[in-house]
Amino acid sequence: MRKKLFAANWKMFKTPAEATAFTEAFFPLVAGHKSAEIVLCPSMTSLGTVIAAAKGTHVHVGAQTMDYHDNGAYTGETSPVMLKAIAATHVILGHSERRQYFNETDTTVNLKLKAALAHGLVPIVCVGEHREERESGKTNEVLELQIRIALEGIDRAAAKPLVIAYEPVWAIGTGLTATPEMAADAHKFIRAEVAKALGSELAASTRILYGGSVKPDNAAALCALEDIDGALVGGASLDPKSFNDIIQNGCA
Repeated sequence: MRKKLFAANWKMFKTPAEATAFTEAFFPLVAGHKSAEIVLCPSMTSLGTVIAAAKGTHVHVGAQTMDYHDNGAYTGETSPVMLKAIAATHVILGHSERRQYFNETDTTVNLKLKAALAHGLVPIVCVGEHREERESGKTNEVLELQIRIALEGIDRAAAKPLVIAYEPVWAIGTGLTATPEMAADAHKFIRAEVAKALGSELAASTRILYGGSVKPDNAAALCALEDIDGALVGGASLDPKSFNDIIQNGCA
């Protein structure tokens, strides 16, 4: 039985004060809800603030990205060692915005995944196709390449914490959402690709999230599908009530 996971990707929003206001409103809403794993992923400047606020709760806190080096002359970067040192538990890897704007590749995602697993962080690896790729029938081809390279050389014994988030790029921040049928097909394909790389047993236990304009009114239909194990939520996670409603509806 895979425990559902709902992760909030706040992107480049919320100052530490705004993050504190969110946690003060949000934590009471989910205090009694322990059937799902809940993760908040604020920007780096609010990471310590949210980690401190979450202490003593069942809510986890993760980063939106990281470097794969432990340390070094990499100005502006944050290492897995640093994230562990401040008690971050999760990290998003390979989000489409990181790929589009910051030149992340499948190869760097692979290196980051290896580093995250080595340091005991739960990696949320993002994959997904662009609109023109879907319209030209290349969705599976794109997903196969992203997953194959991301999982290349990954030790099966170390890969148990792996989480994958399917985020069709054309649905991120656009208001468009994959139909339940589209999402179901993509998630089933992803699980089959994980089985090829890491074995069927691990694939059966790997959580695969849906992301892409997830809202309270579509969370239930998406999360009811067999291979969808929760959601990676962007804009709708910035409001505590909205994110709580997504969690509650997604677990209904």
